[in-house]
Amino acid sequence: MTSDTEPGHAGDRTWIAELYEREWSSLVRVAFLLTSSRPTAEEIVQDAFVRLQTTRTTVLNPAAYLRTVVVNACRDVHRHQAVVARNPPPAPEPAIAEHDEMFDALARLPWRQQAALVLRFHVDLVEPDIAAALGCRPATVRSLIHRALTTLRKDLSE
Repeated sequence: MTSDTEPGHAGDRTWIAELYEREWSSLVRVAFLLTSSRPTAEEIVQDAFVRLQTTRTTVLNPAAYLRTVVVNACRDVHRHQAVVARNPPPAPEPAIAEHDEMFDALARLPWRQQAALVLRFHVDLVEPDIAAALGCRPATVRSLIHRALTTLRKDLSE
């Protein structure tokens, strides 16, 4: 049975802090050399220390344990990268709408009317939510939408 103050036990915070000071830079260097990414290396090493700190078993050689966890995590990063390379995500759909008369007519509206229409018909917000987004009253939103639709009908019928 181990106590919380025995070196090597996960509950010994002072011991872990000393181990962190002693091993951090070396482990980050190893992880960086295996992943070619400083942020990824630091995250892997941080996760290794968290794993050491939360393990329920006594680790007899914490430095070796940390190195093993770091190397295995780097291997997991490479596996993930290989899967992504084999199965690239589909290309995102273009965010720009097709250029047409509606787009031109909408662009000619005053900004607040454009925003009210987009929030109402594209985002499907209700009047109180649109009013909050635009910083006005719901009655103003109704008026903006009414005026915008009237203008669009007129522009598109010509």
